[in-house]
Amino acid sequence: MPKLTIDGKEIEVAPGTRVIEAAKRVSVDAPYYCYHPGLSIAGNCRMCLVEVEKMPKLQIACHLQATDGMVVRTHTERVLKTRQHILEFLLVNHPLDCPVCDQAGECWLQDYYMKHGLYDSRVSEDKNKKPKAVPIGPTVMLDAERCILCSRCIRFCDEVSKTSELGIINRGDHGEIAVFPGKELNNPYSGNVVDICPVGALTDRDFRFKMRVWYLKEEDSLCNGCSRGCNIQVHYNLDRPHHTGGERVMRLKPRFNEDVNKWWMCDEGRYGYKFHDQNRILQTAARTGGKFQEKTWEVLIPEVARRISEGRTAVLVSPQLSNEEIFLIRKVFAEKLGSQDLFLLSPNADGFQDDILIRADKNPNTRGAAELGFKASPEALQNLAEQINRGEIKGLVVFGQDVYERFEKLGIKAELNRLAWSVFIGSNHNLMSESATYVLPSATYVEKEGTFTNFEGRVQKFNKVLEPLGQARSEWEILEALARELGHGLSYAAAEEIFHELALAEPFFHGMDYEKMTRGGSDIRSMAMPTIPALEQQDNLL
Repeated sequence: MPKLTIDGKEIEVAPGTRVIEAAKRVSVDAPYYCYHPGLSIAGNCRMCLVEVEKMPKLQIACHLQATDGMVVRTHTERVLKTRQHILEFLLVNHPLDCPVCDQAGECWLQDYYMKHGLYDSRVSEDKNKKPKAVPIGPTVMLDAERCILCSRCIRFCDEVSKTSELGIINRGDHGEIAVFPGKELNNPYSGNVVDICPVGALTDRDFRFKMRVWYLKEEDSLCNGCSRGCNIQVHYNLDRPHHTGGERVMRLKPRFNEDVNKWWMCDEGRYGYKFHDQNRILQTAARTGGKFQEKTWEVLIPEVARRISEGRTAVLVSPQLSNEEIFLIRKVFAEKLGSQDLFLLSPNADGFQDDILIRADKNPNTRGAAELGFKASPEALQNLAEQINRGEIKGLVVFGQDVYERFEKLGIKAELNRLAWSVFIGSNHNLMSESATYVLPSATYVEKEGTFTNFEGRVQKFNKVLEPLGQARSEWEILEALARELGHGLSYAAAEEIFHELALAEPFFHGMDYEKMTRGGSDIRSMAMPTIPALEQQDNLL
C-alpha cells in the first residue's frame, strides 16, 4: 500500500487512490471545481494544482495517483499564486451578480475567492455577454455568464443519466454550456445537475428565489417515493413564513450513501415534498348527519375504540408506514384483539423503473411490511371486497392510503357504503378521508421518526424533522391510545422502544440496534423476500 506525505501528514492509501482523495482523508484543503468522485476525471479547472517533490511542474491532484514515498505540498507560495491566477481568469467574464444569485451562500466561487483570491480586478475591458435566465428544462434554469465550464453537468448526463442533453458550444472565452438543438434537459435525474454545479450557472426552478440558503436548516432523512430508500437531507425553515406562504419544507437534497443512492436522487423524489405542507388533514373529525364535525382526540379515541370492539373490523395498512407502526398495528389488532383481517394495500408496482435508482414500487416499506407477515396480494384484497359487499365486515380502519384509488387501479369493486363505519388515519385529504365516518390526522414522515426496509432488505432510520401540523399525531401514538382504550395497555416513549421490541420478536430484525444504526442503515439481510405477487414482475428487472 502506497504511503505518502501531504503537508507533513503521513497517510497510507490503497493503490490507485488519487491525491485529492488522500488529502481529504487527512483534512488538507485541496480546492477543486471540476472533480467529482462519482464522475470521470476532466482535470480542466486546474484549481487542485499541487506541488510534488521531484516533479518540476505543478500537478493536478484530481488525476495524480498516490505513489509510495510521494511528498505533496498544497500551500506553497507557488501553489497559492497559481490559484489566484486561475480564479482571476474564471472571474474575467463573470457577471458578479451575487446579490441576485440563488447560489449565494453555497457558491464555491465565492468561497474560494475569499480564501484564495487576488482581491483586485485588473480587467478594464467589457465582459463577454452570454444567455441569462434560460429555462433549459422543466426543473433547471441556466445562466451561462456564471458558468466556469467545469463540465460536471455534461459528464453527469453522459455517464449517470446517460441522456446526453448537454454540451459545450463555441470556443475560448465564448464557450458556454447548452442543450443540443431540439432537446431540453428533461430526464428523471435532471435536478442532480443543480446539486453538482459549483457555482450559480444551473439553478433549481422549484427553489429559485424561494429562500436564501443561510436561513435554511437541515436534517437527515429518507425519501419515501419508492422502495429504493434514497438517503436525503430535508432543508426547511420555520422562522420566515411570510417568505414561504407558510410552507416549512423548502427542498430535498440527496445525501451520500455508497450502498443505496450514492450522490444522487431522482426528480420524482426530489420534488415530491409538497404534501408535507399542502392538502393536510389538520383536525380530528367525525361524520354526523352527512357532515363532518370537528371533535377532540379525547372524544374520538374512545368512540373509535368502541366501534372496533363491537364487530368484525378489517384493517388496511399502507406500505408508506414505518416498520414500528406496522409492527404495532399487528400487535394491537392481531395479537391483542385476535383479528385475522389485516391487509396490506397492494403496492403500486406498475410505475416507472430503471437500472439507476427508480423502482416500480412507489412505497418505501413494502419489504418491511412483508417481513412482518401482512397479506399483500390483489386476491386477498378482492376477497376482502367481497366480504364487505356481503355485509360480513362491519368496520374498516384505513392507514395512510386512498382505498378508492388503489381498488380502482386493481379493478376491485367494493361497496364501502355498506360498512357500518370506517376510520381514516392519514396525513392528507383524499376520497377515503372525505367518505370515512371518522378522520384521525397523522404525521408525515418528516414529522416523526422510525425505520423503513428497502427492497434489498436494508433497514434505514429516518429522523423527526418537524413538529406535526395541526392536531396530527404519529400512527404509533394513535395506536397506543386506541390500545389503552381497548384495555390493552401499551406504553412507549419513542419509536426506538418499539423497534427494540420488534428486533427481539422478529427474526428478520434480530441483532439490529436502533441507537447504533449508522447513517448508511443496516447491512442487507440475506433472507429471501416473502412472495408478493404484485412485485413479481418488477423483481425480474433486478
